[in-house]
Amino acid sequence: MKVKLMVVVLLIVTVLAGCGGPKEDVPIFMMGSQGIPSEVADKLRDSLKEKVGEAPTVALNTSPMFSMEKMVVELAAGGNGIMILGEEQFLGMAPQNGYVALDDVINPEDYPTGILEMTDEEGNKEKHLYGIPLEETKWMKELDLNGKGLVAFIPMNAKKQEEAKKVMKIIAEK
Repeated sequence: MKVKLMVVVLLIVTVLAGCGGPKEDVPIFMMGSQGIPSEVADKLRDSLKEKVGEAPTVALNTSPMFSMEKMVVELAAGGNGIMILGEEQFLGMAPQNGYVALDDVINPEDYPTGILEMTDEEGNKEKHLYGIPLEETKWMKELDLNGKGLVAFIPMNAKKQEEAKKVMKIIAEK
């Protein structure tokens, strides 16, 4: 009886551990100051998957309403490769030095408002491109969407930063 129970428990644990299937290389979380309506989220998700292709894999998760608590959880959990938030939130969190520099994949001159001065680990101040304002991107324009006030960035705790940079390069196309 104990052996059967252990087999059942192991089977349940194995099934639960495998739930959800394979995870995307670059999960993206998007939340605007007014939220993101589901029909807009669907358009953005489909378009981005088409632009990126099969590798790296992407998933776009959105919030239908703004919630500071949800934003903090999404940032702290470290499960997102790219975050798209309001400019106010992006700038407000900048002093924490929690963004990945994008200079190596995107020309900083293309997005001067995404350049921020931050302090490195040794205490030196450096300016780099950290955020992509979406209103200037081809992705938004092609879908007839107004990305005004939204900024895409890679949080420092993103697990696959190189894959996230590849997707960010596509998002940043003008």
